[in-house]
Amino acid sequence: MKLVEASRLCIRHGAQAVLENVDFAISAGEIVTIVGPNGSGKSTLVRALIGLEQLVSGTVVRRPGLGIGYVPQRLHLDAALPMTVARFLSLPGRVGGDAAARALDRTGVPGLEDRQVASLSGGQLQRVLLARALLARPEILILDEPTQGLDQPGTAAFYRLIEEVRRETGVAVLMVSHDLHVVMSASDRVVCLNGHVCCEGTPSVVSAAPAYRALFGAGTGGAFALYRHVHDHAHDGTTDAHDHPHGHNHDHGHAQGDAHRHEDEDA
Repeated sequence: MKLVEASRLCIRHGAQAVLENVDFAISAGEIVTIVGPNGSGKSTLVRALIGLEQLVSGTVVRRPGLGIGYVPQRLHLDAALPMTVARFLSLPGRVGGDAAARALDRTGVPGLEDRQVASLSGGQLQRVLLARALLARPEILILDEPTQGLDQPGTAAFYRLIEEVRRETGVAVLMVSHDLHVVMSASDRVVCLNGHVCCEGTPSVVSAAPAYRALFGAGTGGAFALYRHVHDHAHDGTTDAHDHPHGHNHDHGHAQGDAHRHEDEDA
């Protein structure tokens, strides 16, 4: 079942074309990661999918009554504004103490209810934002560059958490990544965007696509340094000597279905 579907999407900011003729869809239970260079329209596409961008042309169709959990790229809070985590989780609607505690525990930051939001580390804040999004019991979780500012262990840990949440709840996950070299192998699809869809498919398919290599240069070898792991080793944030520097280098095997690819001649 399609949760959100965009067809022939065109968006401009003033005279600048940001997205041109973009087709996109995500189905229930999928993990889809969008990658692309700065200014490629990744965040604009996400905002269009949830109804926060004005379209020049094209359509966005959301399943009626769709529950969306949104974790923004950044949260702007006045450091002088007193706000506890418990209070933040109750915006805009009140959340009971037990529900808040369960959500924080689920996202790996138990006991933060009385902490000031402004005092949280980057990793703690991202997990609190995720807890707030999950409290609404969404059918799709949209994360706009959720690991921005996190170090490699923090990034890998956050990706593991997202994967576990999807596995346990069945929520669909749409994630924008600024980490071109850290992409979950658990993604069912990776969409490479640069104002239009350059290529699309499983991580291994996209990593081999000429359009991807053209965008990100020969220096990458055209390959993702994939975040991968299996479930039979410890998740304590440590890495073995043979692990890839960008994450665990074990096949996970979650990629599903036949990949497909669109390659543009001008990419």
